Amino acid sequence: MINRRKFLKRAVWFIPAVGLFRRFASNAQATTAVAGYDPTNHLYGMGIDIDKCIGCGRCVEACKTENNVPKEPFFFRTWVERYTIKKDDSVEVENIDVRLRRRGEATTEADVLRSFFVPKLCNQCQNPPCVQVCPVGATFSTEDGVVLVDSNRCIGCRYCIQACPYGARFLNPETKTADKCTFCYHRIVKGLLPACVEVCPTQARVFGDLKSMASRLVRFKRMKRITVLKAHLNTEPKVVYGNLDGEVR
Repeated sequence: MINRRKFLKRAVWFIPAVGLFRRFASNAQATTAVAGYDPTNHLYGMGIDIDKCIGCGRCVEACKTENNVPKEPFFFRTWVERYTIKKDDSVEVENIDVRLRRRGEATTEADVLRSFFVPKLCNQCQNPPCVQVCPVGATFSTEDGVVLVDSNRCIGCRYCIQACPYGARFLNPETKTADKCTFCYHRIVKGLLPACVEVCPTQARVFGDLKSMASRLVRFKRMKRITVLKAHLNTEPKVVYGNLDGEVR
């Protein structure tokens, strides 16, 4: 007896992927519908104020709790990196989560030119490579700008994980399907903030609707020097950074 997921894995090269994508994406969007919510009226994004992030990691823990991310230390929907730029122009990058903190050579204050934290997550691209490579349409973009994964369609082929230039996806060991940040889609369609934004003590994360001129995110983009990660790839991320150092990739 062969189950549906194994069958699709074997048949993937023989599936007319374009037509399948349209049908599956339509079905997946229908499952996220909330009474009274019209996704065509919204376009969500997030801003990260580098100058305000203190590396406390509350966003990481809130995300894990809210979205049932596996407790193992190497599974994250969002994470925070610490960049240390030394006077000799070398750069050190480490994940600030205490369970992953590497125990390397100590860096003295005299050696450091600048140190700062950079929260990272799925960039919710306007032109997402992960959507393009998914052979069964399990990864799709919603009308309000969020990239989601339909776990009922995902066959765990890992193509999207390989295609993501931001390293923002992983294969969930419990569901055996692709997993990633969704901006806490189940919350934002109800008018709530993503969990990571809600718990940030310094308001380093700014979430908002790009279609609303009253949105904090629109003001953030107007007032800050805005950068996106890997701009040369033309993925058009909807996660933007304010005052980001040029050493960050």
